[in-house]
Amino acid sequence: MVFLTAWYGLVELGRLTAGESVLVHSAAGGVGMAAVQIARHLGAEVYGTASPGKWPALRATGFDDAHIASSRTLDFVEKFRERTGGRGMDVVLNALSGEFVDASLRLLPRGGRFVEMGKTDKRDPQRIAAEHPGVSYQVFDLMVAGPATIRRMLDELMALFASGALRPLPRRTWDVRRAPEAFRFLSQARHVGKLTLSIPQVPRLDGTVLVSGATGTLGGLLCRHLVTAHGARHLLLVSRRGPDAAGADELLADLKALGADVSIVAADLADPDAVDHVLSMVDARHPLRAVVHTAGVVDDATVESLTPDSLAAVLRPKVDAAWNLHRATLDRELTAFVLYSAAAGVFGGPGQGNYAAGNAFLDALAEHRRALGLPAVSLIWGLWAQASGITGHLDTVDLRRLERSGLVALGNDEALALFDAAWRSERAVLMPAKINTAMAASGAPVHPLLAALVRSASRRAVAAEAAGGQAFVDTLRALPADKRERALRDLVLSHVAVVLGRGDSAGVEPTRAFRELGFDSLTAVELRNRIGAATGLRLPATLVFDNPTPAALAAYLATQFDFADTAADRSAGVGRELDRLEAALDGLDPADDEFRRITDRLHGLLDRLADRQADVVGDDDLESATAENIFDLIDRELETS
Repeated sequence: MVFLTAWYGLVELGRLTAGESVLVHSAAGGVGMAAVQIARHLGAEVYGTASPGKWPALRATGFDDAHIASSRTLDFVEKFRERTGGRGMDVVLNALSGEFVDASLRLLPRGGRFVEMGKTDKRDPQRIAAEHPGVSYQVFDLMVAGPATIRRMLDELMALFASGALRPLPRRTWDVRRAPEAFRFLSQARHVGKLTLSIPQVPRLDGTVLVSGATGTLGGLLCRHLVTAHGARHLLLVSRRGPDAAGADELLADLKALGADVSIVAADLADPDAVDHVLSMVDARHPLRAVVHTAGVVDDATVESLTPDSLAAVLRPKVDAAWNLHRATLDRELTAFVLYSAAAGVFGGPGQGNYAAGNAFLDALAEHRRALGLPAVSLIWGLWAQASGITGHLDTVDLRRLERSGLVALGNDEALALFDAAWRSERAVLMPAKINTAMAASGAPVHPLLAALVRSASRRAVAAEAAGGQAFVDTLRALPADKRERALRDLVLSHVAVVLGRGDSAGVEPTRAFRELGFDSLTAVELRNRIGAATGLRLPATLVFDNPTPAALAAYLATQFDFADTAADRSAGVGRELDRLEAALDGLDPADDEFRRITDRLHGLLDRLADRQADVVGDDDLESATAENIFDLIDRELETS
């Protein structure tokens, strides 16, 4: 339809020929992109307008910057007039309105053909001819051409497609159940090329089902479920170790006992050649119908500490394998393409920079496949109660940390029921997970993405926590320096105890290294987040590694506050100076001449201090002197000694 419309406007009505110049408005739209191809086939010089956000799409079709202008401003008039040396255009294919129509007419100074296909701002052809000599103006509708003309144009177009002179337009596909979103997207002119609606396919398991990571814990559970709940009978199971993987023999025996025909293959799906080899093993009598990619590993690290090796360890089995499976199955009639993602990709898993990125890629790949009209769903799993290769290393501390973040473990039956509900969805990305909506009551920070899900009481707790940082700073400001240090140390120890899952901080040794206490990159980032929320400070992800003990961390925090020197600070300072002086005097010999000289000085100091106190308060009682009086007196005495 778009090529017929563009052909009718440019060839039948516009009579565009080789060597002429044509301006195509909305050149990134459906008819616009078709018109660009037809005009270039005819040998015309093509200029196009589009919103700046779509210029990359125009450049991808062969436009250079000299032939592109914005459809949001009138700057295209001067730009294209200058580019053509004042000649302007021979044909304008218009889809704009208002002042853009008037501006486009000024680009026909030598006369020409103005073909109006937008029809949102129709003009009088006679008036146009009078105001713009030599310009013909025509509004058109494709159906006016009639069946005979349409058939003739269609024959010509099909021949051009067959020869490769014309190519189908890029398109974005929406599940018909999301039609309102698609029309909203269209109304906002956010599309490039065409939008299409697809009828949803019901996943069919009457052929072969390929499962990656099949010998893993979750992969094995899924394989048994596909056979028992969905009647799958032909399974091609792939993992890096294949038949040699732990539990592979048991899985194979169970599936065969259930009546399934099963092959277990060892392959590195991150290698495209290995993927091709695996697919060549699919029996033609049972064509590939579904792919489920469950493979994945973790290698926890914060973003700052990631290395090429730690990236590759996670991204190869998850990202590269998924992409290779996508590419290799483009010509297969799949009815399901399921990706096992994880919550780290949505929440930005702290301490899992590589794992979070890998899962985010799977979510994007599912959206990409759906936009191409291909089946896909990415399941962003929350926490499973069943320990797996990814979660098997988690101890009680780790599980409590995840619960504090809001994720509650799913039982196997719950998780598989969610799988059944999700893989037929019209959505490309879904998050099957159990969320604790009362998480904020525990005092743990609530992720912004979950803020709207927590109960009102929890939201009040979140607000109180946000104010708590300033309240803590105000409390510190009122304390003397030595007590500030103690308060910060107590704060650190209390949060360390929470992160480690201990009842209180009594058993946490301030000078013991965090690593010895049981911290890893995940708990380290949680501690950073908790202390940041409590103090209102913006702290680095490497906070715990840069300050390796609770005492060192408390000392670092003390340097992050800018408190003015207060009377309480000065009083504490005088006390510390007197403590040091007393310790020094204890080491002197009373028979020594130096001892007598110092004693005389101290008597003189006390006399002057008493006189100064009498001047200030009218009393010669030294005990009534303030710490500030004493501090100033000692300063002056030391300066003159």
